[in-house]
Amino acid sequence: MPAKLSVNLNAVAMLRNRRDLPWPSVVDMGRIALQAGAHGLTVHPRPDQRHIRFSDLADLRALIDAEFPGAEFNIEGYPSEDFLALLPEARPEQVTLVPDDPDQPTSDHGWDFAGQADLLRPVVARLKADGRRVSLFADPEAGQIAAAAATGTDRVEFYTGPYGGTHSDPDAAGQELERLRSAGAAALQEGLGVNAGHDLTVANLPPLAAALPQLAEVSIGHGLTADALEHGMAETVRRFRRACGETV
Repeated sequence: MPAKLSVNLNAVAMLRNRRDLPWPSVVDMGRIALQAGAHGLTVHPRPDQRHIRFSDLADLRALIDAEFPGAEFNIEGYPSEDFLALLPEARPEQVTLVPDDPDQPTSDHGWDFAGQADLLRPVVARLKADGRRVSLFADPEAGQIAAAAATGTDRVEFYTGPYGGTHSDPDAAGQELERLRSAGAAALQEGLGVNAGHDLTVANLPPLAAALPQLAEVSIGHGLTADALEHGMAETVRRFRRACGETV
């Protein structure tokens, strides 16, 4: 089964926030993405609200509930109490926990699962008790997967930034794909679902999908939003769905 596409709206929100104006509308862009067949929407509300604002969460939840009840809402963030307090009202189907410092411009590394197990285990249990699927941001290192599974998480999301950075180096791309393939095999052995995200494009998605046939979901924001400037949001979503292996 092809990986499902979740459209990350952070870049749309960042563009909106350059002016004290309501456009581009995060809700309208989310609606177009879902109308074009995206499986869900992803946001990462950071403490400084520099892109997604806390007020966007209720609006996006309402959009999904009213118009796309089969879609999923995925909310990413560092598991501080302030972040966790946002979730009961937003009711995401999936929560993706990332080890970001608040000042980081973007997520750029996975969890140290062994070293941060005492932080992660109770949070994962708390979220699952609330009915949330939990995914943990992970470097694609096979040796870390058993420790990830020990947290109780449902899935890991492989950080694909290093793979995305090999866009002009086929040999390096092959090496990164092998890392992802090996980590994916370890995840399968541990019974974990696999998501992926960061610097994924229409060009590099098909090799990733071939390396990870069990890939459940990709969350894509920057590359998808950049393509939408050229092709429009709806056609861009269709292009990315085809790159995931869907027949569109």
